[in-house]
Amino acid sequence: MEIQLWRSILSSYELAVQELIIKFEHLIKEYRTNDRYSPIEEVTGRVKSISSLLEKMQRKNIPMFRMEEEIEDIAGIRIICQFEEDIAEVARMIAARKDMEIKSEKNYLTHMKESGYRSYHLIIYYTVETIYGPKRLQVEIQIRTLAMNFWATIEHSLQYKYKGNMPPHVTERLSKAADAIIALDQEMSSVRNEIMDAQNSSQMQSNLVSDILSNIENLYKLTNKREVAKIQDEFLRVYETKDLQQLERFHRQLDIIAESYRAQAVSTSIK
Repeated sequence: MEIQLWRSILSSYELAVQELIIKFEHLIKEYRTNDRYSPIEEVTGRVKSISSLLEKMQRKNIPMFRMEEEIEDIAGIRIICQFEEDIAEVARMIAARKDMEIKSEKNYLTHMKESGYRSYHLIIYYTVETIYGPKRLQVEIQIRTLAMNFWATIEHSLQYKYKGNMPPHVTERLSKAADAIIALDQEMSSVRNEIMDAQNSSQMQSNLVSDILSNIENLYKLTNKREVAKIQDEFLRVYETKDLQQLERFHRQLDIIAESYRAQAVSTSIK
């Protein structure tokens, strides 16, 4: 098949991956902007290379005209979570969306592969708009923890090195590492609430500081620099205390001060 035709086919999948990454990244931002813990830590994506597709078609005896129907992972999205409990939450979020339709699910958490691989896989239908009109595509979404992803990345590299025929001693080591990953995820889950509280507090402080600095910057346009400098000094004093309640109190007071200066500015402009 001509390279141009390959590019034409795969461009739709590249668009799907780009759009899905943007949508999931927006979800992360939305959670954090609202001072909430995000079950998604990060998201990546890829479209299979032509050589990978050819190899899979040859191995599974798939004719070209059935490629898009039979190969479900031409486009792939990987969602990384901090905790195993987050995986089910992310799957529920996807199931509730109107722009993604779940075709099938594979739970390698409760049914771990013999190799030790653990992850949660979804095949979804996703529609992109092309110059020829809407196109409904299949996309594979893998949801896993940071620890699971670390193990899977190493295992994939070793499978590539040994061309799927790993020596017994390497397989044994990988199996032990998989057990360690399970133990690590369980240990992290045991302190999940404490970690979430710490991260939420950190995110809340970051959002407060951003709002305060934005308010101070706007005050330079409304009043004299000496007054703003005093406010800025007070902010630095409060910030150094690392006390979230004091920071919230300062944020509320600054909002009142800023609103007062804005009202004065409007009144002056009317006169």
